[in-house]
Amino acid sequence: MTYELDEIIDRKGTNSMKWEFMHNLSPKAKETTLPSWVADMDFACPPPVVEALHKRVDRRIFGYSSHETERYWQAVTGWFSRRFHWQVDRKDIFIAPGVVPAIATLVNQLTREGEGVIIQSPVYYPFGQVIAGAGRTVVNNPLIETDGYYTMDFDHLEKLAREKNNAMMVLCSPHNPVGRVWTKEELTRVGKSCLENGVILVSDEIHFDLIRGDRKHQVLADLFPGEDGIITCTAPSKTFNMAGMQCSHIVIPREEYQKAWKKERGHALLNPLSIAAVEAAYTECDDWLDQLNAYLDGNMAYIDRFVKDRLPKARHRISEGTYLAWLDLRGYEFTPRELEDRMIEKGDVLFDMGAMFGKEGEGFLRINAACPRPLLEECMNRVEKALL
Repeated sequence: MTYELDEIIDRKGTNSMKWEFMHNLSPKAKETTLPSWVADMDFACPPPVVEALHKRVDRRIFGYSSHETERYWQAVTGWFSRRFHWQVDRKDIFIAPGVVPAIATLVNQLTREGEGVIIQSPVYYPFGQVIAGAGRTVVNNPLIETDGYYTMDFDHLEKLAREKNNAMMVLCSPHNPVGRVWTKEELTRVGKSCLENGVILVSDEIHFDLIRGDRKHQVLADLFPGEDGIITCTAPSKTFNMAGMQCSHIVIPREEYQKAWKKERGHALLNPLSIAAVEAAYTECDDWLDQLNAYLDGNMAYIDRFVKDRLPKARHRISEGTYLAWLDLRGYEFTPRELEDRMIEKGDVLFDMGAMFGKEGEGFLRINAACPRPLLEECMNRVEKALL
């Protein structure tokens, strides 16, 4: 079946964070502002998911529900196995409303106040917010950028892992916002640095389904068979554009960590619509995802051509994973505030600006490319206008 991904859907009037609550990010946003900030997609959810929700709504009762069924767990573990050859025991999977709340729980329960948690900036900014908010110390292992390509500073990471006060590392894989899909060799070095030094390793792999071209995502934990000290955070939310269903799957193999999780989270239940959506997504939507990734490949190629043809002082490298483009505008020599103001005031377009992801992101902006091509074209035209 061929799916229609060029359809422009009016999201206003749906309580959309991205389209209707832009003032939460910028008070200068207007009714005409084009949003490219919140990392959800402007594509319709896969038809099998929508159909499953219609069928569940037709049952007319939405009482307390449980996902603890063979059908549910077969859907989740079957996806892990089919897409990544990753075999997961259902007893090791725990439910959270999102990956960020899950990381907050893990930080609170598995580290102590004042201890260090390692992150790799420029990185998804809620990591630092959660760590600092829990009274822990944000420890930065900055990525190394060379001509738009990012690598890890392994010597520095090893040094940090050996420091006794550093108790945890939160890895972003694939990386948001720089778009790296880490290789097996890179992931192996991260895993060894943490595991050999007693650092708890939490791997946020929420974008693991969204990979460009012929690349493959490697689940970090699967590189260490028999090792139970790695926690993996996954979700169907980014993949199928259903973040509002509030469902993430957190894989916690070690019994000690499971007990700590249960102490704060207890036995979480999903709502009945989320159960129906997850089951349909993970059993009937492989073909839809393959077509989505092909469409995103085209969107990323469009951005790259636009930058080369019309933004002479900008630099861009096509992301290896996620649906987020990372655009280097340092050549225009604007301060972070000037760049933000120009985008919203001259371009009438709203982004998560690079400075939000750490000082290493200053002069960059993150573009959400998960939208029909006409919207992306308008977005890039507005970027050009803002820079003139």
